[in-house]
Amino acid sequence: QVQLVESGGGLVQAGGSLRLSCAASGRTFSTNAMGWFRQAPGKEREFVGAIHWSRGSTHYADFVKGRFTISRDNAKNTAYLQMNSLKPEDTAVYYCATARMWPVRDSAACDSWGQGTQVTVSS
Repeated sequence: QVQLVESGGGLVQAGGSLRLSCAASGRTFSTNAMGWFRQAPGKEREFVGAIHWSRGSTHYADFVKGRFTISRDNAKNTAYLQMNSLKPEDTAVYYCATARMWPVRDSAACDSWGQGTQVTVSS
């Protein structure tokens, strides 16, 4: 079991930036990738992007359009989601999750989830 804690969410004006963090602890040896997902009220949880833990390779959903960047700090067991040029439609609870498979493209492939952090973008 891996424990994940997201942080960094908050309220930001449209066009602003936020950096989310996902700190991992516990049995992380089987984790191949870290994914980011988001869920807005009344909507399905959707894939945002993912990073391969050892290689650092990344892939993203189309809606990112170059605005978001995922990175990781291996020494800190922490993944990051840098979000720039935020839009009101980015408002959602953002989650990180561990996965054994690569690439990560759906939540069914994920093993452990954090509690989520709220991101609200005002217009």
